[in-house]
Amino acid sequence: MTRGELLEKANSLPLAPGVYLMHAKDGTVIYVGKAKKLKNRVSQYFQAGRGHNLKTHIMVDQVDDFETIIVGSEFEALVLENALIKQHMPRYNILLKDDKGYPFVRLSREAYPRFTMVSRVQSDGARYFGPYGGRFETRAALDAIAGALRLPACRKKFPRDIGKERPCLNYHMGRCDGFCRPEMTAEEYNRRMDMAVKILEGRTKLVTAELERDMEQAAEELRFEEAAALRDRIQAIQVLGKRQKVIAAVCADTDVWGMYLESKCCYAVLHYQEGQLTGREAELFAASALDDPGEILSALLLQYYGGRSVLPREICIPVAIEDQEVLEQLLAEKAGHKVALRVPQRGERAQVLAMAADNAREEAERQTTQAERADKTLELLGRMMDLEEPPEWLESYDISNTGGEDIVASMVVFHGSKPAKDRYRRFRIKELNGRPDDYRSMEEVLTRRFTHYMEKDKKFMPLPDVLLIDGGEQHAKVARRVSERFGLAIPIFGMVKDDRHRTRALVTPDGREIGIQASQAVFSLIGRIQEETHRFAITYNRQSHGKTVRGSTLDDIPGVGEARRVALLKHFKSLKAIREAALEELQAVVPRNAAQAVYEHFHPRQEE
Repeated sequence: MTRGELLEKANSLPLAPGVYLMHAKDGTVIYVGKAKKLKNRVSQYFQAGRGHNLKTHIMVDQVDDFETIIVGSEFEALVLENALIKQHMPRYNILLKDDKGYPFVRLSREAYPRFTMVSRVQSDGARYFGPYGGRFETRAALDAIAGALRLPACRKKFPRDIGKERPCLNYHMGRCDGFCRPEMTAEEYNRRMDMAVKILEGRTKLVTAELERDMEQAAEELRFEEAAALRDRIQAIQVLGKRQKVIAAVCADTDVWGMYLESKCCYAVLHYQEGQLTGREAELFAASALDDPGEILSALLLQYYGGRSVLPREICIPVAIEDQEVLEQLLAEKAGHKVALRVPQRGERAQVLAMAADNAREEAERQTTQAERADKTLELLGRMMDLEEPPEWLESYDISNTGGEDIVASMVVFHGSKPAKDRYRRFRIKELNGRPDDYRSMEEVLTRRFTHYMEKDKKFMPLPDVLLIDGGEQHAKVARRVSERFGLAIPIFGMVKDDRHRTRALVTPDGREIGIQASQAVFSLIGRIQEETHRFAITYNRQSHGKTVRGSTLDDIPGVGEARRVALLKHFKSLKAIREAALEELQAVVPRNAAQAVYEHFHPRQEE
């Protein structure tokens, strides 16, 4: 890729945290970096005139392409960068000779489980937590948990050493409840270990709240040394709250799938080995957002793994597939070991699944232009409406009234996904005499609109491809009745709102509802049309109501007709300013007799 093409690709990246990998022409990773905002950071490499040092200049000259992995936080980006540098050993990164990494906490599986600190995840049946920010902080946090729950921190092994020796110094200092004593049960030990697990899972509020109370009480009783120790213990436990998903203890040998089904369809696969995210693959594919996601995923899995000799032991997928057991058996025969397909609903697997979905969405949106998104949205809307062609012109109507007065209507036109404001029209309802009736109002408006069309009025040409009515089935029926009266065949749909006043579905005059919430793009487009139609109607209603109020007040004054009323409002700008004007100021705008009448109207004389 040229420098210009690389810059264009970088400018399409999101303003999200993540990691980027620079590739040479032969595909080798030559640099790995992290960024708080990927777009800003990566684009800097390819902008002309940037003050790069010599090493960066040389590296950029060798870059032929780059890839990115979206994560959820700067901490995740830091951890992932560290893992990918160790995996690829890029020549332009600073490399340490040792293999130190972020520590994990391992919980053994035995009658009296114990916590230990390890460097990596293994498939040994134990439970792993982390990784965490550093070894010193992690050790301090484990000590804090043991102290808070009075768990043993010594090297005694249970149940082997129960009752053999006297309790150690920690018991006598109140730091441990002495589980080496025969009277302490395994049930109590495991109950407290369950509490420790909750802390490691991030549910620290209850424990820290109790410690904070103890700290405050110690401080009030002037036991400052003990209060300081409790403060340190609280801070150590809070270190464990730094959760991240780029290294997942539950994903020892796992592929995590994310899918995005909108204007362009894309899948992203995150590869985890020994709990570490080692890579990402993302690719666009041909499908429709109306197709069943389970069927799409089943076809993708079969094609993706069909040509591979090495398969993971676990595959996390976003939706269930119908032939899951058959596919598991097929993959297991190919891999030579069991392959499990999972659909996580909660926990750490669900978190990494969400991250895979984010990566699929970002990749699809990066490769989709605004015009392509609009065309795909209209194509999908046309299929939902059972139209032969995607709609090009969409016309929407709404009625607005204020307590039975000033009933008005708005006509809003969209050309594709963009408003065509030069074709907006407003109507004042004339036939109801101030009695609000939405159905009759809609009938009057559409009758006038179609009459203009039949009379070849250019302001109302051409007819729309779709008519959208702000309302339900009955509103749509009124619109169809009017169009049939004129011999017109226009697809008509009511816009049905939910309790938050958002359009949740379309409805035909026959009462058939079309759900639109399954497609975010269509849901967003119909929502924007409905909101714009309502806004346009409300604005006209307020303007009309204000003019009516001002006009009726001034028209009651003898000698003030239409021309003088307009002149007064034009000069003074508001009814309040006219009311507060002096007689001489009024005479400067209208004749003396009219000015006297206006002044006396707002300043009536008191009878003696």
